[in-house]
Amino acid sequence: MSRSPSGDRVALWRNPTFRAYVLQGVLLAALAALIGFIVANTMANLEARGISTGFGFLDERAGFSIPQTLIEYSGDSTYGRTFVVGLLNTLLVSALGIVVATIIGFAVGIARLSSNWLLARLATAYVEIFRNIPLLVQILFWYFAVLQALPSPRQSLSLLEVIFINVRGLVIPDPQPLSGFAATPWALLVGLIAAIVLGVYAKRRQARTGKALPIYWLGAGLIIGTPLLVFLLTGTPLEWSIPELTGFNFSGGVRILPELVALWLALSIYTAAFIAEIVRSGIQSVPDGQVEAANALSLPGGITLRKVVIPQAMRVIVPQLTSQYLNLIKNSSLATAIGYPDLVAVFSGTTLNQTGQAIEIVAMTMAVYLVISLVVSALMNVYNARTLLKER
Repeated sequence: MSRSPSGDRVALWRNPTFRAYVLQGVLLAALAALIGFIVANTMANLEARGISTGFGFLDERAGFSIPQTLIEYSGDSTYGRTFVVGLLNTLLVSALGIVVATIIGFAVGIARLSSNWLLARLATAYVEIFRNIPLLVQILFWYFAVLQALPSPRQSLSLLEVIFINVRGLVIPDPQPLSGFAATPWALLVGLIAAIVLGVYAKRRQARTGKALPIYWLGAGLIIGTPLLVFLLTGTPLEWSIPELTGFNFSGGVRILPELVALWLALSIYTAAFIAEIVRSGIQSVPDGQVEAANALSLPGGITLRKVVIPQAMRVIVPQLTSQYLNLIKNSSLATAIGYPDLVAVFSGTTLNQTGQAIEIVAMTMAVYLVISLVVSALMNVYNARTLLKER
């Protein structure tokens, strides 16, 4: 028995809260039973066909090469290392795409609202064209129609005879750290921390006194000047391996795959078209009175946009921006279309074909994308909480 809001005794099964808990418990039990049945049935079928299960294959020799690796890798490496290489390649193209897509998206979104007729129409054309062409078509266009049309290594296009671009990719000088260079990255970290501390201090000082510090210039000076000063004081401990044409290819330097460039361009340009619309809608959500008040104070347009409009628009922009970041990360799996060695290509593709461990490999791949998406969502939610307008 339980009591109603009026104090009368009623049967427990008539209590809506109790019924809701019972219903949820029944559904949860049914879901657990269904999952258990699927797992048991799958294991029985695998055993009947003599297919081994487990993650022991990760310690076996891979036996194939990968054209781009951010860590040391060879054909003698294990499938576990193959997984790490593919994951790092996925994170690399995703991070590069997010940075460039955000920059282009904000620029185009602001340009769409420009009073300059030509600039606004060009921004609108960009959005309408690239947003409505399928991403896979854009990837294939950049790879086959643009990058594969470049000259051979012997006829490479060069910049100052140190940077070369050809059908095999972009070749740039390779930095070779010497003894004592480790102090420079530490100096960069110190500069970043000092810039953050200075930013917090400047914000509190402005709230207390109304006087602003040139935080952007001071922060840039700390972030750039601190490691540069340490680099010079330690005797510039860095050498460069300059690429040189030897035979039919270049030796020395670092080669950036055309597959990476094509995928990076396509992901950035495609996603930027959606981000531009998000930025435009966020800016238009700011009441006109805010801009009129800034104009009444004779604030320049740039300061009005940076200090008044954008901070208020971010509360609308950030949640939608998170979705576009997640879409970009998941769309990076289209790399298999042009042979870029991302996680799907080298792990869910080559490794799965060689080992036959479909369940384990697909489960690991799904888990990776799930974890990446949850981490990005969590970071963006933290940032969103900081950008929310707080009422007094």
